[in-house]
Parts: sequence; structure tokens; C-alpha cells
Amino acid sequence: MGAVAVLAGITAFGGMLAVLAGTYGLHQARRVRATGVRVQALVKRRPGAAHEEPAPPRPLLQFVTEDDRVMEVVSPVPATRRHPLNHGDNVLVSYDPADPRNVVVHGRDRPGPERAFIAGGALVVLFSLTLLLVAVASR
Repeated sequence: MGAVAVLAGITAFGGMLAVLAGTYGLHQARRVRATGVRVQALVKRRPGAAHEEPAPPRPLLQFVTEDDRVMEVVSPVPATRRHPLNHGDNVLVSYDPADPRNVVVHGRDRPGPERAFIAGGALVVLFSLTLLLVAVASR
């Protein structure tokens, strides 16, 4: 019983971490989208990428902040066939004025990974509770 309880506790802790990570990611994206500064960003190739090579899945985004700093950040979303991020394109982004490296690309939100973390973490917590209940019932 003691070993099962420890295993269930460790499993539940891991599941809760996944739920918290997913929730934090969704919250940050919503916050930056709602309160961040909107600017146009230029899509650029990463340094060292040849012109004839296929575009990297996450190119650089270059923009100027309100205090005239030029920022280059890796795109938080990958390029897709439906929404390519080609060299020279302009995209609308919002950035956090306190940390301009925190960027959201408008129209290309992908909350799927965060929601998967939340759902997976919740399933792991439920599994650990079930494991604990089975262990208690079999006593």
C-alpha cells in the first residue's frame, strides 16, 4: 500500500505540473494578445540558411519596439502549408512591453499543445487517483 501511495503521489504531481504548464501557456498568450503592443513584423530566414533550402519551420520575426529597439525572435508558431511564413512577409504580432521576446502571432494561434498538456495532465491525475483508490479498496 505504501509503495502504491508514493507512486500515485509522484504521478499526480507530474500530472499537476502538466496542467499548470498548459494553463500558464494559454494565460500568457491571452494576456499578450489582449494587453501587448501590436506591430508588424518582418519574416526573415535564420542565419546560415541557404536561399535554395526549404524555409525552416520557425523563422525569425523582426520588429521595432515602442522604445525603438530592433528585436529578432524565433516565431512562436511554425510555418504551415496553409499559413506559410515566407522570407520577406509581414505578419501582425503583439509583444509584451516588459519582455519583448514574448510574442503572439495574430491569426496563427495554436492552443492545441497547451490544451493537450492540460488534458494529458488531468488524465494522469485521474489515473493516479484511480490507482490509489484501487489500492485502498484491495486492502
